[in-house]
Amino acid sequence: MFISVFFACAIMGAIVGFFAGLLGIGGGLIIVPVLVYLLPLLGISAELAFPMALATSLASIIFTSSSAAFAHHKNGNIPWPIAKRLAFSVALGAMLGAVIAGLLSLKALTILFASAVLILAAYMLLSIKIERSVALPTNWTLQFIGIFTGVLASLMGIAGGAILVPILMYCSLSMRQAIGVATASGIIVALFGALGYVIIGFGRTELPEWSIGYIYLPALLGIVSTSSLFAPLGVKAGAKLPLRYLKKGFAVFLMLVAIKMMCY
Repeated sequence: MFISVFFACAIMGAIVGFFAGLLGIGGGLIIVPVLVYLLPLLGISAELAFPMALATSLASIIFTSSSAAFAHHKNGNIPWPIAKRLAFSVALGAMLGAVIAGLLSLKALTILFASAVLILAAYMLLSIKIERSVALPTNWTLQFIGIFTGVLASLMGIAGGAILVPILMYCSLSMRQAIGVATASGIIVALFGALGYVIIGFGRTELPEWSIGYIYLPALLGIVSTSSLFAPLGVKAGAKLPLRYLKKGFAVFLMLVAIKMMCY
């Protein structure tokens, strides 16, 4: 079973890594729905499968976003002063999100995830172009944005790029700079969010073997074995492909996934 999960997640990891580099999404929007349906097939209860999917997704994003961020840094896409200003607040938000997830029921988590995905997908689908409108906000406003991004991203098992990129683009950053900052922030979201899920899952005897807190190691190892290799390919493809049309297609896919999860 360990080997089967590993190879299934390795295939998923290749897809996740490519899209992480291409769209700055971190991959959680793909990983979480797949694991939510895969883990119960292994005999894991649905109540445990959802937080395990979130935790494992965040843990894998540490590696995926690191690889993608390095590629963005080499291409000069990350304005580091902005990324550093967001670091503490997204870390705090990610920890808070894990704690909140531990308090929510399965139904509440499912509705929250699916609803947020529908909203993000609708935005991606309807937004053809974001005009640069306002200057970067004050430090306190930026910190609030970071906390909000961290909390929601941790509750969704994502890096936060789908939340942060449109906000930063509205605040006068180019698309590639916004994706670069979101990718760098995604490392922090994933690190502290995953740590939060380890802490709240520590000592739970009903968790399956090969788990660290809510993180399921066979799935994690499978995802990271390929995702980090494919993330730089996504970054390179992003420099040549029409991102707005790719995002529209991806948005339609996400809407279908979210609607399906509403019936979970």
